Amino acid sequence: MICTLCPRNCGAVRTDSCSGGVCGMPAGPVLARAMLHQWEEPCLVGEHGAGAVFFSGCNLRCTYCQNKSISQGGTGKPVSAARLRGIFQELVAHGAACLDLVTPTHFIPAVLEALGEKSWPVPVVWNCGGYENVFTLQQLEHKVQVYLPDLKYALPGPAGKYSAAPDYFDYAAPAILEMFRQTGPYHMENGLLKSGVLIRHLLLPGELENTRHVIDWVSGTFRPGDVLFSLMSQYTPQPGAAGNLARHVTRAEYRAAVQYMENCGIMDGYTQERTSAREEYTPDFDLSGT
Repeated sequence: MICTLCPRNCGAVRTDSCSGGVCGMPAGPVLARAMLHQWEEPCLVGEHGAGAVFFSGCNLRCTYCQNKSISQGGTGKPVSAARLRGIFQELVAHGAACLDLVTPTHFIPAVLEALGEKSWPVPVVWNCGGYENVFTLQQLEHKVQVYLPDLKYALPGPAGKYSAAPDYFDYAAPAILEMFRQTGPYHMENGLLKSGVLIRHLLLPGELENTRHVIDWVSGTFRPGDVLFSLMSQYTPQPGAAGNLARHVTRAEYRAAVQYMENCGIMDGYTQERTSAREEYTPDFDLSGT
């Protein structure tokens, strides 16, 4: 594969035996863990948890990533598309409320093979960083019921500083519009999200203006009832963090972000307690379930 799946467009040669590109991964899927995950939004968790499959590698490589051991450190186990399908089946059999595919885009050919042609008994969730190509997302139409993108940045400054992607918003905005085109307005049944788009945004310390611009775009683009929005406060300083990233989000910062969200009319979605910024909410990536 000469890889052009994501906006990096790095043209890396990725084969089953050769890793490459910004994601640093081979063509075949590499997994760090599969589990029933309790710490997603309530509409994805249900009674037993979201059926989370954590893929290794990432095209963003954010400096503050809490999953750095798998997103940048190479931790993971190669599996076949057939084994990936088996993992999906095992999670469903254990009561997963959805199939929560975490950072899967760079493995999209194998993921599509594993999903197959028939519908699954639970929604398939595409849990991604938002830095996506529209033509890549178009391959997922009718395969994915719920899109769970981050909208990390609306300003090029922090996007370039923290993720080396000053063009992040130029790709993320049309990508989210494509996701919405595929799913339409969100649909809930018995408190569970069955289809639609749930946009996540992590408030970073010292970056309240970026958050305001994200909220401005969401509130100005979508009508009430179109999408869900999750404002997250769980930023946790990572080893070696400097400047504002060396601290947690303050109570005042998060209160201001929530107030701005409400003032802009975004009522469909979630806010987090600041106590969510705890390291134990990050799973151990010990290859279990793979």
